[in-house]
Amino acid sequence: MNTLETDLDLLEPTEARHMNGWIVITLNDGREVKFPCSANEYLSVATEKEISTMEISPCGIHWPLLNEDLSIKGIIEGRFGRISRSPQ
Repeated sequence: MNTLETDLDLLEPTEARHMNGWIVITLNDGREVKFPCSANEYLSVATEKEISTMEISPCGIHWPLLNEDLSIKGIIEGRFGRISRSPQ
C-alpha cells in the first residue's frame, strides 16, 4: 500500500470557508488547502450564500444549496469537480 494513499485517507476537514473567491479548508493535521471557486462548475456561478453554506464531513465538503460534494482526497489531488464547457 502506498503511504501517501494511507495518509490521504487519514485527513479530515475541521473547518471550511469561502474567502475572496477561494474555498479554504483546514485539515485535522493543521494544514490548509485551498482552491478557486472558478475551478468548479457549480461554485463558479453560485451566489455568496450558496458558496458559503457548507457542511463538513470526515470525507469532504458538501454544499447543500448546490447539491455539490467534493472529497478531501480529490481536492488534495487537484480534482475540484467539473468545469462546464460551451458546446462547439
